Amino acid sequence: MPAGTLYVVATPLGNLGDLTPRAAEILRAVSVVAAEDTRRTRGLLTHLGASPRLLSFHQHSETSRLELLLEILADGRDLALVSDAGTPVVSDPGSDLVSAVRQRGGTVVPIPGVSAVATALSVSGFGADRYLFLGFIPRKGAERSRLIGRAAAEEWPVVFFEAPSRLGALLTDLAAAAGPDRRAFVARELTKLHEELRSGSLGELAGYFCEQEPRGEITVVLNGTGTPAAPPDRSGEAQELALEWLAAGMSRRDVVERLVAELGLARNDAYRRVMEMQ
Repeated sequence: MPAGTLYVVATPLGNLGDLTPRAAEILRAVSVVAAEDTRRTRGLLTHLGASPRLLSFHQHSETSRLELLLEILADGRDLALVSDAGTPVVSDPGSDLVSAVRQRGGTVVPIPGVSAVATALSVSGFGADRYLFLGFIPRKGAERSRLIGRAAAEEWPVVFFEAPSRLGALLTDLAAAAGPDRRAFVARELTKLHEELRSGSLGELAGYFCEQEPRGEITVVLNGTGTPAAPPDRSGEAQELALEWLAAGMSRRDVVERLVAELGLARNDAYRRVMEMQ
C-alpha cells in the first residue's frame, strides 16, 4: 500500500499570481513532481525556488512510468501531480495514476485552484448553475457529429476545449447544428498577457476565427437552449425488442415492464405498443 501522499495540484493558467499559497507550499515540500510537460513545470518550480525531482507523465507515457510513480509513493515519498495549466485530470492525463493509488489504498489529496472551465463560465454571461463539459471532441467522424448534436440540443451551457487551428471548424459545425444565431463565448489565453474574451453569435464567431486563426489555449462556451431536449424517438427499438421478447416466451406484462425499465418508456405507451402487436 502506498505510504506517501499523492497531491493533485492545480497550477495557474498563465498568471503565476493565481497559484495558491497552499499549492506553492506543497510543490516546495514534495520529493517528486509528475508533470505533463517538464519544461513548462520547471519554470514554475524555478519561480517558487522549489527543487523536487521532476518526472514526465502524460497520455503517451508507458506503463513503466506509472509503476515508477507508484514505487515512489510506496517508498513513503510524497508526489505532486500537475498538468500544463489548471486542474489536473480535467481533459489532461493523470486519472490512471489517481485510480491506481486509490485501488491500492493510498492517500490522494486535492490542492484546488484555477480551472479553465470555471473561469470561462464565470465571465461568459450564460450562468453556470448547471453545465455540460465535453472537453476536446474528436476532429471528425460519427462521434464528433454525435457530440455536436448533443451540445446543440443541450438545455444548459456546454464547455469545450479546442486547439487554435481547429477553432473555426468547431464554431462552424456548431453553427450548422445549433443555428448561426445561438450565442457562444470564446476565451483565449485566459489570465495571460494576450487574453481575449469574445462573445457573440456562432455565425459571427465562426466568421471571425475562420478569417483570423487564433493562437494559444482556447475554451469555448455554447449557450444552452433554455429548454429540456426532446427525448429520443425509440419507437423502432421498442418494437424490435418487444417482438423479440414475446417470441422468446415472455408474457405481455413482463415485456411492458422491461420496456419501461430498459428504454424509459411511459408505462401507458409501452402497454399500448405491446397490445398493438397481438
